[in-house]
Amino acid sequence: MDALVDVNVYLARWPFRRLPADETPVLVSRLRSLGVEQAWAGSFEALLHRDVAGVNSRLAEECRRHGAGLLVPLGTVNPKLPDWEDDLRRCQQVHKMPGIRLHPNYHGYQLDDPALGRLLDLAAERNLVVQIARTMEDERTQHPLVQVPHVDVAPLVDHARRLPKLRIVLLNGFRTIRPEVVDRLAAAGNVWFDIAMLEGVGGVSKLVAQTGADKIVFGSYAPFFNFESALLKLQESPLGGVERRAIAAENARKLLKGS
Repeated sequence: MDALVDVNVYLARWPFRRLPADETPVLVSRLRSLGVEQAWAGSFEALLHRDVAGVNSRLAEECRRHGAGLLVPLGTVNPKLPDWEDDLRRCQQVHKMPGIRLHPNYHGYQLDDPALGRLLDLAAERNLVVQIARTMEDERTQHPLVQVPHVDVAPLVDHARRLPKLRIVLLNGFRTIRPEVVDRLAAAGNVWFDIAMLEGVGGVSKLVAQTGADKIVFGSYAPFFNFESALLKLQESPLGGVERRAIAAENARKLLKGS
């Protein structure tokens, strides 16, 4: 089995139900047993908690306590809250995080919001990886009182073009996204795509043909999704060894080295 770097895992509790392996020691043990050498972790608390500093502090401590050598924390920043610039600073300077993970739909802004533009400017200045979660749950299973739309990622094209050194990772991006938007993001040259919500037989190889293997990273979205689902996508797609290793781990390693 190739070494794996998983760029899309979550700690803490999903707000609407318990998930298998939603306790950090259990998740870490599971990931190690399946060959994961590194996992980039966000926090489910980031979706609804307003105390962003507390969310990020708990995430960093959980990664240190249970996942040293495996878990890499990526804190959240909500540019619609007061003092978000300090949250960004603390992610890098206090918690030594190499990047951040954004949830625009849960935080109530679009990607053409000037506040996001300012946040991306500062992230680029700080040389941080920026992950953007396009969706967290199939719209058909959302709680009736918490209906959260998918993020329209078309405005991300302009951000990527004006900030060519900013490394952007689109998470959970492939539910109901238009192919032409994927083409434009890939053409920007500094956007990567994870495979957690990529569907269809041979989906990874089809995405390789569309974006190139160097723009795809392995993401499982565990524990919300079964980790094996993402692993199977690699195994069932007709990929060459070089492509498979790049997607499984090498692309993510290069991304992080740029931080």
